Amino acid sequence: MLGTCGAQYSHKSSPKNPEKELFGKKGSKSRKVKTKEPRSVLKAKREQEKNEKRLKKEYAQSVERSRKRAYDIQSPEVQSRMKQNQKDTALRDKEKKKSFKAGSKKAGKKYK
Repeated sequence: MLGTCGAQYSHKSSPKNPEKELFGKKGSKSRKVKTKEPRSVLKAKREQEKNEKRLKKEYAQSVERSRKRAYDIQSPEVQSRMKQNQKDTALRDKEKKKSFKAGSKKAGKKYK
């Protein structure tokens, strides 16, 4: 025999997870729609990337040639001084970086 409450109860209509019924699936908002671009657009993008890469490479080569020429036209005394200046600058930058790193470590320890 079924009681009055038993008549209202159905296994099909009762969800296993009541939160799922309340909140449910998010729907189409969370799903990303994929669009396929035309081949001509993809080809144009590839060509553009290729062209940008070529220009970047050419620019780097140009800068390198310019630096080399600026160094080569100097007298030997100036060349040795330029080399020494480069070494000094590299050393100074290294020290600066080291001191900055050490300072940030101290600050990090403060908040641990």
